[in-house]
Amino acid sequence: MPHDAPSHFVRMEAAALTELAERLDTSLRETFAAVIDELAAAPRPVVVTGIGKSGIIARKIAATLRSTGTPAHFLHPAEAIHGDLGMLQAGDVVLALSYSGETEELVRLLPTLQRLNVRLISLCGATASTLAQSSQWVLDISVSAEACPLNLAPTASTTVMLGLGDAIALELSRRRNWKPEDFADLHPGGKLGKRLSRVRDLIHTGDAIPAVTATTPMPQVIYEMSRKKLGMTTVLDPAGKLLGMISDGDLRRLLERDGNHALDHTAGEIMNTTPLTVSPGTFAAAALALMEERKITSLIVTSPEQDVLGVLHLHDLWRLELP
Repeated sequence: MPHDAPSHFVRMEAAALTELAERLDTSLRETFAAVIDELAAAPRPVVVTGIGKSGIIARKIAATLRSTGTPAHFLHPAEAIHGDLGMLQAGDVVLALSYSGETEELVRLLPTLQRLNVRLISLCGATASTLAQSSQWVLDISVSAEACPLNLAPTASTTVMLGLGDAIALELSRRRNWKPEDFADLHPGGKLGKRLSRVRDLIHTGDAIPAVTATTPMPQVIYEMSRKKLGMTTVLDPAGKLLGMISDGDLRRLLERDGNHALDHTAGEIMNTTPLTVSPGTFAAAALALMEERKITSLIVTSPEQDVLGVLHLHDLWRLELP
């Protein structure tokens, strides 16, 4: 591949990430594990700091930490000396990003961090630098060369910073046994929020739930289904527990089978006694997949005690425009 091809720059950054991965498996293995222990035990939110391009990466790392279950803040080094150091307390953990390890704004903070007894972790490309020597833990992010043809603009090095920051956040997430439902609680908006919506936020509840008893005559069953407009009805026992369900399909099959005598039945005689149900915490995307797989248009949402909490209709999910 010619060196002037655009893919050459991407390959250089990919090679830098490969080098980092190899170090994480060898020379950085124990240090990385110790850093994760330190961050997992942090009594307060992790503070991530850096300036310039490293500052941009630091903001992103702080955001990724927050979204995967680790409280974190970004501290701008220049603003820190004008009052923002107030966010730090003794025993806090600071994650500092500087490829050279000699960034003036960061170096000026070091005496204060030491006075506050802050635990300092540095992502640094120069392990003999001032920042690295002042840190309890140093994660080596050195690269053979920047992707920049002049070897000046931070490119491969910031890619490695970002990759290592993601690895830290995701390892902490795994350490905390972070689950999809935990992730969903922190991402209620946008396309991702729609994918992670829970059925409890979409169901028809209260008087909107079609409901009859086992002894309800078929004319009243049909009236209830027509009135609630969900193409089905629940069948409940006297205590309000779910006994079964009757769908439009059940009515069609009844008419085909019994013809003029179809209306002589009760709900309990024709109901499906094993209807498909889901819990209120089920993800909307999972409910949609289940309904499409089973070729049904409604799901009953129940508690573990078989109390009917609501009914989810296929149209409610379509309106979400789930990916």
